[in-house]
Order: sequence, then C-alpha cells, then structure tokens
Amino acid sequence: MNIDEGGMAVRTARDAVETITRDQEPLELHLPGLFMEPRGVFVTLKTFPARELRGCIGYPEPIMSLGKALIKAAEGACHDPRFPPLRVEELDHIIVEVSVLTPPEELDVEDRRTLSELVEVGRDGLIMEMGPFRGLLLPQVPVEWRWDAKTFLCQTCIKAGMSPDCWLERTTTVYRFSAEVFAEDEPRGETVPKPLE
Repeated sequence: MNIDEGGMAVRTARDAVETITRDQEPLELHLPGLFMEPRGVFVTLKTFPARELRGCIGYPEPIMSLGKALIKAAEGACHDPRFPPLRVEELDHIIVEVSVLTPPEELDVEDRRTLSELVEVGRDGLIMEMGPFRGLLLPQVPVEWRWDAKTFLCQTCIKAGMSPDCWLERTTTVYRFSAEVFAEDEPRGETVPKPLE
C-alpha cells in the first residue's frame, strides 16, 4: 500500500471508531478497488501521548473485503474485552493504527527447535494454534518489547493461553505473516507508515 492508501485505511478506521463510540449510524463505504479485495487487518487503539494499548481487534485471514474488515475491526477495538468500552471523551486522546496483513503461512519443520531461525523480528507476526487455543501477535509487538525470535515464539504461546514452550510441540501449528502498518501521528493527525525494524 502507498501512503495515500494507508491514510485512507486509517481514516476509515478512525471514522468507524468515532461512529460506534458516538452511537451513530454505520458508515457507508465509498472506497477504491484495493479496499474491495479480501485482506486480513487489525485495528489498534493507543492512548496519546503515552501510546499505551487501549484496544486491538482484527481478522488474520482474508475472509472479507479490506473495507468491511476495517470497519468491523475498528468497531471491535472499541469493545476489546480486555478493556472497558471506549468512551466519547477518550476520542481526542487516542491514536488509530491499522495493520494490513498478508495471508498466514504455516511454518512446518522437522526439528521444532529450528523454528526460531525462520522467524524474523521486524518482519513477521505469529499465530499459535493447538486445539481450542489460538493466539496472535502482530509484527510490531516484538519490536516494541525488544524480544528476540525465541521470546516472540514463547510470548505468542502465552497469548494463546498455552505454556511458553508449546511452540516446540508438534501438536502446535505455527503460522507467520507480515503486515504493512500505518498510524496517526496524533489524534486525528497525519497518517505515517510505522517502521517495524
């Protein structure tokens, strides 16, 4: 995505956040062709200026158009079950971040101990899956926390509600994906690409 398309994605998510929080009518989408293509996407809300997580919901797989997924992810981020619902008075003090994902790719290796060699911090996001347990961490998370690849694998297991070393088990399915990330530089401000390295 170029910066104009990234800006359009962030503005669409911001509009959806404002609409749902103010209990207004749902948005009508008038977006160009790229936004009609199925894509996975996450919308993250952070406080400003502290940039602490306030909500993050999304769709890892390309099961709906990017435009529709943006709206639904933004609405979900306003009601992230880890936090109280977003309030109108918070709208001036949050920034909106959008991560547009590539389709997840399974990492299947004979020796599970070599998995960390296939994971590149600053490029990859991870999904862990075992039975009913599933967890995802976006590519920007290990960068923000300064994790190495093994710590990233362990933390994704924890996010899934599993023990940290479950990535070593053959019963655990591990996926990686990448993302293009765009965010407001301040509440309702300019959109900037977010470097992951």
